[in-house]
Parts: sequence; C-alpha cells; structure tokens
Amino acid sequence: MCLLMPSWLTPDWPVPVNVGSAFTTRSGGVSYAPYNSNNLGLHVDDDPAAVKTNRQTLMSDLDLGQSPLWLDQCHGTDVIYIPDALHCPRADASYTDQVGQASVVLTADCLPVLFCNRQGTQVAAAHAGWRGLCNGILRKTVARFELAEDVIACLGPAIGPQAFEVGAEVLQAFVEHSQGAAQTVQIEQAFKPLGSGKYLADLYALARADLTSCGVTQIYGGDYCTFSDSERFYSYRREARTGRQASLIWLKSAP
Repeated sequence: MCLLMPSWLTPDWPVPVNVGSAFTTRSGGVSYAPYNSNNLGLHVDDDPAAVKTNRQTLMSDLDLGQSPLWLDQCHGTDVIYIPDALHCPRADASYTDQVGQASVVLTADCLPVLFCNRQGTQVAAAHAGWRGLCNGILRKTVARFELAEDVIACLGPAIGPQAFEVGAEVLQAFVEHSQGAAQTVQIEQAFKPLGSGKYLADLYALARADLTSCGVTQIYGGDYCTFSDSERFYSYRREARTGRQASLIWLKSAP
C-alpha cells in the first residue's frame, strides 16, 4: 500500500482559534525533478507555470482568500507590514494585523519562525538563515508586536544540529552580536566543535536564545531536520538545485 505524504503540516502550538498556520512539504505539487513536486519558489529556475499552480493549490487547500505576500528574501533584517507592502518587497519578515493576509517565508535549510500574540490580533513570519538570525531578524520581528511577553513563536523545518556544519567565524559573529552574558553562554552551547575550526551549529537553540533575550518565553517547534528528511523537505545543503517549502501564518477572523 502506497501512502501519500501530506502537502502541508499543521504546527503543534497553542495559537488562538482564529489563527491559521502551516508548514508545506515537498509533496503534492506539479513540479518536475529536481524540484519535485511542491516547489513554491520562483527564484530557483523551476517552471514558473508549475510554481504558480503549486501556489494556487496551496491557497485553495488552506482556504486563503487572497495570495500571501511573497517576499524577495535576501538574508537581511527588514520586516514589512503587509498592508503597506509593494509587490514582492525585498525583506525577510512580514507581519499583519489584518484578517486574511497571510505572512509567508520560503526556506530550504534556513529557519522559518512563525509568530502570533496571545490575543490573536497580530501575526508574523520570519526567514532566519544564520546571517539574519545573527543580525537580529527575530528581535526586529518581535519588536513589531505590542508586548514581547504576549508573543508565541513556533520554529519551523530547518537544518538540524547534527547536519549544519559551519566555520569558527559563524560562532564569532554570534558572540559579537550577543545581547548579554546569558545569551553568550547559550550561543557557545549551541556550537559543537568538530576540530580544524569547524563546528556543528544548532539553529534552533540559537533562535531560542535570541527570542528569550527579547522577552519571548513561549517557544515551540524545532524538531525537524530538512537535510536528513529528504522525503518531506527540500534542502539546499543536500541538493543545491532544489525547491523551497513555505511557512505561513494568517488571521482567519477577528478574535
């Protein structure tokens, strides 16, 4: 018996009932190899018609009334308010307080983070590669919310701590951008030395340390590995020519 993989996963986190969220997988789309099959990225040389079909199917499956705001991600720290955004803005996070406007980021090893507040009135999505994470993309996204202590965060599918090999310069960059002694300890604990100046870095632990430093205490997720889970996820480190999965969050209705 052949079991079909779902085209999207529902994050396990305690969001208000009016908040929708999803992580897509690589299954259920129409893209051909090496993008098979549910690639949602237009920038990876896939057939644009296939990507458009995949995006339209996603909107239908999630019952989205309008297209999400697809960003031109650049490993930076700009955060866009969706109602003020132009078409495909150059940014790595978006947020909204309007019903029906989905925030979305695309990844294939980088860390996607979804945010909402306890009241169910604000949502956001951020793309955190190591550079963006180091330079404060998550802190800047949290700053868009009224109260950091009301923010709930969910860490989506990213490269896991047993697969993300980096150089000593990455550890040094995080230490230099630390928000204090406590976070520096957490940063150093997130890097496992391999010898010859190489480390295994834990993006999930680094994200938790950064979120905690700015007052976020409700942090969920962080149990995927895009690199090792080739059946469900795209991975740039595993296959440089590959697709992108999406992480989305939206307000389904007013609270």
